[in-house]
This record gives sequence, structure tokens and C-alpha cells, in this order.
Amino acid sequence: MTDHDDQHDHDHPHHHDPHVPAITHLSDLDLRVRALESLLIEKGYVDPAALDVLIETYEHKVGPHNGARVVAKAWRDPAYKQWLLDDATAAIASLGYTGRAGEHMVALENTSTVHNMVVCTLCSCYPWSVLGLPPVWYKSAPYRSRAVIDPRGVLKDFGFELPADVECRVWDSTAEIRYLVLPIRPSGTDDWSEDALAAIVTRDAMIGTGLIPSPAPSPAASPAISTETPT
Repeated sequence: MTDHDDQHDHDHPHHHDPHVPAITHLSDLDLRVRALESLLIEKGYVDPAALDVLIETYEHKVGPHNGARVVAKAWRDPAYKQWLLDDATAAIASLGYTGRAGEHMVALENTSTVHNMVVCTLCSCYPWSVLGLPPVWYKSAPYRSRAVIDPRGVLKDFGFELPADVECRVWDSTAEIRYLVLPIRPSGTDDWSEDALAAIVTRDAMIGTGLIPSPAPSPAASPAISTETPT
């Protein structure tokens, strides 16, 4: 051990919380968050085990992949789709997706003549159980106001323009009701598995600010080249 190491060990004691991994090169915000987390744990305000469960839940158990599963099943199973449209809360719960902000759900089906878009004009009410944490833009004042005043303009900002003959319906989420948009199933996916379908469903499509494009056609098989010598 060098003199520097000895001085470091004795003159500058450090107490490392086992629940806060030592990671270098953190941003100022990350450092502040970790410092606050350590302080709350030290004071007994936060149970480290409960915090770990919460992080695990939002990293792996809730998120847009849950909503994508719901959509994919509705695309492949007509009976489930009807159940989803009739009683979204029960249909979604049957797949195990319940809990925070998912107690009262309504499914909105996009069609060739109707496009649905979801907003929360008061705050940021959002179906966490099927879509995870709301994106920053969903909570922003510009989106919350413009989605109601100029929904087609908002959709242009997201990269697509609705045909004039397609009605755009805007639904305002509340503390009592949360919405999930059922996008139009892309053409060319009739023989796809539920897993394959779920992989193409996006969060924005389930909010109504995105579309799911049809998959690119597979390249045509190249004609076989004969290696026989003509006679």
C-alpha cells in the first residue's frame, strides 16, 4: 500500500451503500439522484428492497411491450378483439396487465375512416400498465393544447398526414378513464405469429400519434442459373 493509498483510506472515509452501485462518469443529475437516494435510504424513508422491486417493475414488467401484446392478440383473435372493444379493462387484465393507471381502460379502434388520438389536457393521465411511463412530449403543454385545437397539425409533426376523408377523434384521458388505441393491422401480415406482430407495434401507434407501416415485401427469389453446357 502506498502512502497515498494509506492517507486516502484513513483521512477520507467513504461509506458505500450496497444498493447504489459505484459507477463513474455520471452526469450531475445522476449524481444528485444517487445522493438523494442514499440519503433517503440512510434516514429510513425508503426501503431499499421496495425500491429495487419498483425499478424492476418499470424496467421489465410494464411498458409498451405489454400494450403491443394486447394489440397483437386482438389482431389475431377476433373474439378477443371484440372483448377488448367491449370491455378493455377485463380483456387487458386477462393477460395479466393490471394495476397503476390501468383499472379503467377503453380501447379505441382505428379504421380506414376513423383515426383516434389520445391526450390528457389536465395533466398526464396515462395507462402505465400497458404503455409504461409517459413520454416527455405527452406531458408537455404544447402537445396537450395542440392535440385538441389542431390534431392534424400535431400528426404532421409526428411525420404523417391523415387523408381528408378520415375523421380524427381526440380522446381526453382522465383519472377515471385511460385509453389504448388499437392500430390498423398492416397489410402483408396475415400469416404472422403473435410474437412477430407484437414486435412491430409501437408506443406512438397505441397513443395515436404514429402509424404502423406495412412490412417491405421479401425480395423475389433469384432465378436458378443453369450450369449445364448447351448441346
